[in-house]
Amino acid sequence: MKKADLSQTSTKDLQEKLKEEQNSLDKMFFTHSISPIENPMRIPHTKKNIARMMTELRKRELSEKKN
Repeated sequence: MKKADLSQTSTKDLQEKLKEEQNSLDKMFFTHSISPIENPMRIPHTKKNIARMMTELRKRELSEKKN
């Protein structure tokens, strides 16, 4: 998910997507520990998506406090 997409998404949808990504990452870690997943580069990609979402949510939170 790109930064432009995140800024256009509502806060509630962004929080839901964040939970989905975190659950997906947990499942990937579990699956990868048992047997190697097909594309292990999905793990860092998912981590980066989670970080982007958390950054956008924090930015919104700070802008609300500022106003």
